[in-house]
Amino acid sequence: MLQRWVRLGTFLLDVWRCCGVVGSETVEKLFRSGDIELAGHLARPRIAPGTSVPGLLICHGFPNLNQGGALSARSFPELAERIATEMGWMVLVFNFRGAGDSDGNFSLHGWRDDLLAAAAYLRTVEGVSGVWAAGYGSGGSLSIVAASLDPEIRGVAAMGSPADFDDWANHPRRLLQHARETEIIRSSSFPENFDTWSKEIRDVRAVAAIRTVAPRDVLIMHGSEDEVVPVYDARVLADAHGSADLRIIEGGAHQLRHDPRAVAVLLGWLDRQRAAAAAERSS
Repeated sequence: MLQRWVRLGTFLLDVWRCCGVVGSETVEKLFRSGDIELAGHLARPRIAPGTSVPGLLICHGFPNLNQGGALSARSFPELAERIATEMGWMVLVFNFRGAGDSDGNFSLHGWRDDLLAAAAYLRTVEGVSGVWAAGYGSGGSLSIVAASLDPEIRGVAAMGSPADFDDWANHPRRLLQHARETEIIRSSSFPENFDTWSKEIRDVRAVAAIRTVAPRDVLIMHGSEDEVVPVYDARVLADAHGSADLRIIEGGAHQLRHDPRAVAVLLGWLDRQRAAAAAERSS
């Protein structure tokens, strides 16, 4: 079974790379988070009228200087399309505020609210029977936090995700400068109140939130050689949940979305989530 998912994961990554960063899939303004318009791409599976399918949010992480604000949600539409086509999920990839084509400026509470708005939007799409979230880096941490606030998020997969943002909280002005350099903060007058903005960094803690996500299913995946987030964070998150599926990718780096083994683990977890949801509906 694992070999099947590795083959499919390798295939998806090959398609992704061959099609380039954006590929043929469009990224457009799709929904609002408060008064901010967010952009993304909705990948729809081929389903018969009246058929319901699970819905998946794919959440990007914090950009590095080479990515800039455009970053991950522009590199995920092809992957989303393949998950929709090959596995029958409705998949939404989107840019958090300040990133890519989305409006607004970065804040951790803002990104958390964006994820909650994305889950609410996906549930309104015809044919979606439930919503799961899969996030990379800080997107995984925020997926956990959002699930703690939204009990209708059925499960979470977090890849290379920090247990907390205390490192950022200890150096908030450095984070603010980095956010300006990557252009996820575009307004020179933002934030209006630096103390309020910086306080949010310590408030958003996946390790505290994951306790209230249990007993919902959680996949915690981490590369053993992650150069950005220590693998220790994965073990802390898994222990705090109590029954999370912890997977350490031997030799894996931080960018697990480029590792076919990590893609295979995610696909296998999604397949099991769909099967469990179908069994629940039929019981």
